[in-house]
Amino acid sequence: MKEGVFYGKGIKEMKDEFPELYKLVEDLNEIVFDGKVLDYKTQKLIAIGIVASKHNTGATRKQMVSSMKEVGVTKDEIMDVLKVVLLTSGMPAFNRAVKVLKGIEEEKIVGDLLD
Repeated sequence: MKEGVFYGKGIKEMKDEFPELYKLVEDLNEIVFDGKVLDYKTQKLIAIGIVASKHNTGATRKQMVSSMKEVGVTKDEIMDVLKVVLLTSGMPAFNRAVKVLKGIEEEKIVGDLLD
């Protein structure tokens, strides 16, 4: 279900130059996204809310796309999360994240998953 894809500055260099450290990142990912209490889909929705609240448009886009592809998160589910972002982090964070979602929709990155 989970893709072994990590984003962030320096992650490729870490994988190439510090494989032991990269392995720790992989292991941490498995521990965090274990689905024991909250299912993986719920965890992905939380991740969307967190990165959106931090105004991180790149990470927001990546979390949205991966959650749509991996576990079938819908546009409506993402909008519910973004409503919480609006309440807790304000209009700027909400507007940026909605713009990201609209961009995904326009690019048809996830195609029929948005219908």
